[in-house]
Amino acid sequence: MNDWQPSATLDTLRRRAALLARVRAFFTERDVLEVETPILGHAGSTDVHLASLSCQARTPAGAETLWLQTSPEFHMKRLLAAGAGPVFQIARSFRDGEVGRRHNIEFSMLEWYRPGWSLDQLIEETQQLIRTLLPGDPGPTRRHRYRALFARELSIDPFVVELDALRRLASATGGLDMSTAERDDCLDLLMSLVIEPTLGRNGIDVVLDYPASQAALARRHRDPEDGAWVASRFEVYLQGLELANGYDELTDAQEQRARFAEDNRARAQAGLPEVDVDQRLLAALEAGMPEGSGVALGLDRLIQLALGKSRIDEVMAFATPRC
Repeated sequence: MNDWQPSATLDTLRRRAALLARVRAFFTERDVLEVETPILGHAGSTDVHLASLSCQARTPAGAETLWLQTSPEFHMKRLLAAGAGPVFQIARSFRDGEVGRRHNIEFSMLEWYRPGWSLDQLIEETQQLIRTLLPGDPGPTRRHRYRALFARELSIDPFVVELDALRRLASATGGLDMSTAERDDCLDLLMSLVIEPTLGRNGIDVVLDYPASQAALARRHRDPEDGAWVASRFEVYLQGLELANGYDELTDAQEQRARFAEDNRARAQAGLPEVDVDQRLLAALEAGMPEGSGVALGLDRLIQLALGKSRIDEVMAFATPRC
């Protein structure tokens, strides 16, 4: 076999190590605690758009299904509920089927939480962290509302456009049959193919006020234009790459339980397997997780940009095809 060698050069791996040290220094200077949480857990992600990996393990309870974590979010929120204060982690995360120029099944996620912070405060810190790792000034940080981007690039209002019209537009844009697709699937396709490539050019772009249906584990608030519910979250883009996804974190256990159940109903309708719900996270929310904001950042992608690499596997020791 000739593919035993690393995906990245040794020089790249040394430069990667230096960037990881800068990440840790960034948070140490801000008195944010570094934590380590399990890669395996008793629950996976119910998100319809994520594919969790599981394994069978022998535990004191007998043979059990354990899930490789798609992010360290649930365990870190349990730490928040226990009173840990601001925390960060560089975690190995896993998402099945994601291999390509921008994706790998196993990857490094930088995730941190700021109890008591607003989204605005976290956006500011996120762009500061990104600038700390880049070799030069990427340009200004700009904010865009989700609806405004669709109006600018596609001349539609994503919140009110008729579903049939949206399906036709998505089909024509993607060259796919989207005639029975759900609204969010159509919007995601248009976002990835039309809007995302325009973002993060000559600056850092932050997208806000996503549809309420895309809130995931975020709170919701009223759109200032028409009072429609929108997600209290943001995404950060640079050079056409999505780097970070931040939330005004949901702390309501009852609402979170309902969202998990809705996710699994949607998975069943899509012919996807049900994923075990994290009952311990729900218990932590019931015990009282402090309000605040959190963000997950694709660390390999940011390192890729910082080192001027065209593919994510060029900054990994052994990408999935070579692992």
